[in-house]
Amino acid sequence: MRNSESVTFGGSGLDRAAELRGDDAKLAALWADKAARVLVLWRGKVLVDGTALVRLPVDHAVFADASAGWLFLGLDQGAPVFARDISGWEPDGLDQAEMAQFIDPSQQQHPALPAGQVFVELRSVMAQLSPRDAELIASAKSLFDWHRTHRFCSACGVESKMTMAGWQRDCPSCERKHFPRTDPVVIMLITHGNSVLMGRSPQWPEGMYSLLAGFVEPGETIEGAVRREVFEEAGIKVGAVDYLASQPWPYPSSLMFGCKGVALSRDITIDPVEIEHALWVTREEMLEVHAGTHPVIKPARVGAIAHFLVQHWLADQLD
Repeated sequence: MRNSESVTFGGSGLDRAAELRGDDAKLAALWADKAARVLVLWRGKVLVDGTALVRLPVDHAVFADASAGWLFLGLDQGAPVFARDISGWEPDGLDQAEMAQFIDPSQQQHPALPAGQVFVELRSVMAQLSPRDAELIASAKSLFDWHRTHRFCSACGVESKMTMAGWQRDCPSCERKHFPRTDPVVIMLITHGNSVLMGRSPQWPEGMYSLLAGFVEPGETIEGAVRREVFEEAGIKVGAVDYLASQPWPYPSSLMFGCKGVALSRDITIDPVEIEHALWVTREEMLEVHAGTHPVIKPARVGAIAHFLVQHWLADQLD
């Protein structure tokens, strides 16, 4: 697919310098480098100034609230980039109900930071980030989520330790090594003639529809997952399937395989356990959706691979 890597989080050619992750002496030298900068996360939210990630010096006062571990993300034009988490900080007047919304609109201002530098939900700024910022923060967010949910060895239950600059956890008891988990997910642009298949989950905001998607099961191909998921959710059999583009999706840590498929019929029979509603949307209707004038469907979130695929379908740029 043309421009497949231009999708948000699609990569920027970052030098991840993986060969340095196990070298404590070199990592210490990088940490001491005056050019070293640190990205900051708080409870999954990212520190931005407008539409750019904030990069702080390693000795900034905000890190008084940081956990012990840090991540080495790589070299950005030769300068070391790290990430730290300060989730232990408790802002005054924190509104938990607001933070629990599907997309959290709240912003948090740390007292050690100047006005304008705030923590925000990544979804709210992801499409405005530069490709380099997007790649860096997707890696950092996914890694911190993994460490938070995989503290204990899955073999013996003992608490494991962060190693390899945050890219591994080692068990001190059984010596098993654990590596960051990425879940493969298919998301598919299923067409029949001039229409594309859209669906919605019951927990989504009113008017939100997207392409059908689902996790790839063990022992299953991407093509097989596309056909199975579409049939399970909408009762539609799919013929030819082709891969289009991928997107790292740090919510918490998936790799979205964008595919296109041709439906063999238009008859929809939804599984209410899987989705709430599904429908065929013509090109003409989809143009209304993108313009914000459709009576039922609201515009897709810019930055998500579903929006990317539909946009290229409308422009006849899927090949």
